[in-house]
Amino acid sequence: MEQVLIGFGSNLGDSLEICTAAIERLCAHPHLQRCRSSSFYRTSPLLVTDQPWFVNGVMVAETDLSPEHLLEVIQQIEQEFGRERQIHWGPRTLDLDLLAYGNHAVNLPTLTVPHPQLHLRRFVLEPLLELVPDWVHPTLKVSARELLQPLAASGDQEIQRLETS
Repeated sequence: MEQVLIGFGSNLGDSLEICTAAIERLCAHPHLQRCRSSSFYRTSPLLVTDQPWFVNGVMVAETDLSPEHLLEVIQQIEQEFGRERQIHWGPRTLDLDLLAYGNHAVNLPTLTVPHPQLHLRRFVLEPLLELVPDWVHPTLKVSARELLQPLAASGDQEIQRLETS
């Protein structure tokens, strides 16, 4: 079994409900066990800024699926929630990213793990730290806490933990 980190986000429709339902769907998969989710965060968009704010977070689970098969599961769930890839970094009903697969590095035409932008995304690192406070990037060999410090100090992205009941 490998520990996996999956990022989730949405900024179209009822994003809280969509993210909650997507997590439930992932955790119901027979090959994903011991699922836990971070708090939800409201985050300002990056790169394409003329769009609604996102709801983001991270979930951790254990799996016996290969990275490629896990990616298939993730993409199927995105499609079930109406994901359409129209504008790169644009609005979406649901975005699920395989952030990390144990301590492995995967470099395939369709999948790069750890996620190539993980270390640059405050909206990933803050919720990741909630779940796995001692996590170390498998290829950079730097802790999530150390990766987050310059991003939090820069103020480039607004991020607020959401209080949900």
